[in-house]
Amino acid sequence: MKRSTSIDFVRGLVMIVMALDHVRDLIHITATTEDPTNLTTTTPALFFTRWITHLCAPTFVFLAGTSAFLSLKSKNNLKESRRFLFTRGVWLFILNFTIVNFGIFMDYRFGFLFSQVIAAIGMGFIGLSLLMGLSMRSLSILSLVIIFGHDVFQSVSFPQGSPSNVAWSLLMSVGFFPISDHINFLTSYPYIPWLGIMLAGFCCGELFLLPTEGRKKWLLRLGLGSLAVFIALRTFNIYGDPAPWGFQKDAVFSFLSFINTSKYPPSLLYTSMTLGIMFLLFYVFEGVQNAFIEVISVYGRVPLFYYIVHWFVIHAMSATVFLAQGFSFSDLQFSGFGMGRPKEMSGLNLLGTYGAWLSIVVLLYPLCKWYSDYKLRHKDKAWLRYL
Repeated sequence: MKRSTSIDFVRGLVMIVMALDHVRDLIHITATTEDPTNLTTTTPALFFTRWITHLCAPTFVFLAGTSAFLSLKSKNNLKESRRFLFTRGVWLFILNFTIVNFGIFMDYRFGFLFSQVIAAIGMGFIGLSLLMGLSMRSLSILSLVIIFGHDVFQSVSFPQGSPSNVAWSLLMSVGFFPISDHINFLTSYPYIPWLGIMLAGFCCGELFLLPTEGRKKWLLRLGLGSLAVFIALRTFNIYGDPAPWGFQKDAVFSFLSFINTSKYPPSLLYTSMTLGIMFLLFYVFEGVQNAFIEVISVYGRVPLFYYIVHWFVIHAMSATVFLAQGFSFSDLQFSGFGMGRPKEMSGLNLLGTYGAWLSIVVLLYPLCKWYSDYKLRHKDKAWLRYL
């Protein structure tokens, strides 16, 4: 089966945008002191710098499901596809708490064990491997039940630190749990809500078997339909997000309030807003072929490779910035939630942060192109499917 250029392009686009949020975390001067979505302190430019990256995780998880469907159709072997998804899911779960955690915090003592998007995708693959024998109708219903229904359970709570609380945080909510005096466990991507998004991507995989025009019609309908659900529910604060919007000091900030939905865990309104935009991106770029599409698609062909490497490149860039500002290496905090930043005020303004981000994306291109070509030349190497 021919690889879909549009999938690689959209995935590459959101991978590039994703790096902006991580560069902001590690380099922007107010990243440790200011929440960019706090409407009482933020600016529109800072807000949108954070908000645009909301597109990344849902698109990444959705397309992981779509790719799993296309792989199943290509091999036409349910048993083999289940085995691969299960083993890849276990691999991603282990990778999350080892190389990825180290890449994020650069703390060799692993003071923070962070269950984040890679673990969520890994658990999603494991869940999908167990469910993919069901009919597409059943999987579609299950996906919609999770996406539309999990917000009902967000008020459920258990005693802090209890086994039930830990399990609930991993599956449905978020949580912070001290394991010892020096090790903490943090959950931000609960597995069941993200599984719902992955199942939606798996079920929508059939769209990419349609002729281009038929596919575009469905992508437009899904995009407009998802945004219509978001606008209707959000307008009247009916259901679907724990943080209602409200009128602010002016029209701009009122609009920011309207689109300021909850990612942790991904609320119905967050999901319908972000996936609606994703579907429209597919509609606009489906069937388009040019040099820009090809360049961006390179990043989308090697998403996990890019994800791992980009953390180390950002840290190298941030350390360079801090050292250039007069700090010594001993000033950089790698324990706790320091992420390699000095305790004192440091970093770049927003314009400088954008410059650092673009520089990192450009620096990563040759490496991603090399690895993409390497994978293409060595399709016989099974281990490449895991990275």
